[in-house]
Amino acid sequence: MSDSKYDLYEAVIGLEIHAQLSTLSKAYSSDSAGYGDDPNTNISVITLGHPGTLPMVNEKVIEYAIKMGVATDCEIRLDNQYARKNYFYADLPKGYQITQDTTPICTKGHIDLKRADGTKKTVGITRIHMEEDAGKSMHDQDVYDSLIDLNRAGVPLIEIVSEPDIRSAEEAGLYLAEIRKVLRYLDICDGNSMRCDANISVRKKGDTKLGNRCEVKNLNSIRNVQRAIEYEVKRQIDVIEAGGHIDQNTLNFDAGSGITSVLRSKEMANDYRYFPEPDLPPVQLAQSYVDSIREHMPELPEQLFLKYTGVYGLSAYDAANLLENKEIAFYFDELIKHTTHYKAAANWIMGPVKSYLNEQAVEIREFPVSASRIAELIELIDSGKINSSMAKDRLFPEMIRNTSASPEQIATENNLLINTSSDDVQGFIQEALAKYPEKVAEYKAGKENLLGLFMGEVMKLAKGKLDPKEANKLLAEALEK
Repeated sequence: MSDSKYDLYEAVIGLEIHAQLSTLSKAYSSDSAGYGDDPNTNISVITLGHPGTLPMVNEKVIEYAIKMGVATDCEIRLDNQYARKNYFYADLPKGYQITQDTTPICTKGHIDLKRADGTKKTVGITRIHMEEDAGKSMHDQDVYDSLIDLNRAGVPLIEIVSEPDIRSAEEAGLYLAEIRKVLRYLDICDGNSMRCDANISVRKKGDTKLGNRCEVKNLNSIRNVQRAIEYEVKRQIDVIEAGGHIDQNTLNFDAGSGITSVLRSKEMANDYRYFPEPDLPPVQLAQSYVDSIREHMPELPEQLFLKYTGVYGLSAYDAANLLENKEIAFYFDELIKHTTHYKAAANWIMGPVKSYLNEQAVEIREFPVSASRIAELIELIDSGKINSSMAKDRLFPEMIRNTSASPEQIATENNLLINTSSDDVQGFIQEALAKYPEKVAEYKAGKENLLGLFMGEVMKLAKGKLDPKEANKLLAEALEK
């Protein structure tokens, strides 16, 4: 947005994230929750809501919801009731959704964000509750008809509802990325199966009263959430500045055009006619059960960040890069079991290892070299047996091709180890100086920046198999004679 009228306003944004849980079966039936199977194969009379059928609670859904609540510092409710949310869609065959209304399992949490400038922002989490997904309608598979796949109907979700603490599209992106990262580290959602509804309003800066909000539904990427927010904030300000009124509507976002449009008038809670789910009894959790889940929680990104920067001495940049991907962070953790050279370990992962992953379009779990072998490579460099450039350019590719041999074995077989013979090094130095007698004279006359020229020639003659520091020292001594 340009300066002017837009600077007079601030956005007030709350996000509702629907995260699909990585359970084997559905939320209230034993039907498979697998993704990618043939349409309408993972269904049963329970999923379809046939008369006389009864749902049953999937305990894993409760466990996963508690894990997310603990990770976001929520209060965990022990007495949980289920509710029936009534609405009609063609891909919701029961005509209602089993969810939670007045008794969400997690409440009053928060998550901390790190802005690009290094400052922190805390976003409150109002509630996390358990529910089931609807099926999927497809409108582009047939010329005349919409097709419905009910495999997704009944798949478990948790809905994570934030406080209206977000003030920009940038903050919304940071919040979504952090929630996704936590879900992945908990191993309860793959992070790709997320949808987001964005509640957006604007108000004059300094005002405390909330403006009328619009809800943009079913946003399926972080970038689209940000684009929808940017467009909608500007649209609302334009309407208000023109003397208009913001109607509280549910909106659709067209990713192609980048604009929002009215989907329907915004429903209120009473439109859904919530009432207690008659087919599921309340679930009473024991505090010991919650405590057991809390005790067995994995280390989360924020904890690992503090350990990487505080204990291992990595920079905030390095730590954040390692933690961006859970599997890469786990590979780093495995690597430093075999070496205490933490910075070198981080550099190898963020440099050659990541480059290989990107070039081959594979994940770290498909990387053929074990963490212990990378530790051996680091030790080989630190012991002065091979220099860094030779290790990166020659030895590392050979290690990928030959995963059974140690780095030292491979370096020996390929004649890559550093030549430690002082006579050989002196011979290379004298040969380099003899090649450029006029440059030697210029160096001795004061042009000391020519040292790099001689050093490059020495390394070329030695085919890189020298310790650069030692060779540089001997070269300088030779030039001073």
